Amino acid sequence: MDNIYHFINKKVHVRIHRPLGSSHPKYEFVYPVNYGRIPNTEGSDGKEMNAYILGVDEPLAGMYEGKCIAVIHRTDDPDDKLIIVPLDVDSMSDPEIREATNFQEQHYSSVIIRDPETE
Repeated sequence: MDNIYHFINKKVHVRIHRPLGSSHPKYEFVYPVNYGRIPNTEGSDGKEMNAYILGVDEPLAGMYEGKCIAVIHRTDDPDDKLIIVPLDVDSMSDPEIREATNFQEQHYSSVIIRDPETE
């Protein structure tokens, strides 16, 4: 595993890659949340770490600053995802995270990790 758990409970900058409402270029779905990458990082897939931005109801562009409240650790795929929320949001429940990310995460088995010590 990579150092993705280091981001839990920290402010992060996310480069928006797929704004809310955009279509995936290969697969037939529309992003119901903003989705991006953490600049200058490397995930286990060799690309920048990915992040879902939850709690923002408008398409974002450019860079976004939020805080990481959890990681979706895929148990059957190496591409874990950070869960980012606005700085003024305290938290989201696991069911809320599951519901918001189900459009993509339904295809994988995963656990939600909130404490980096549980890695």
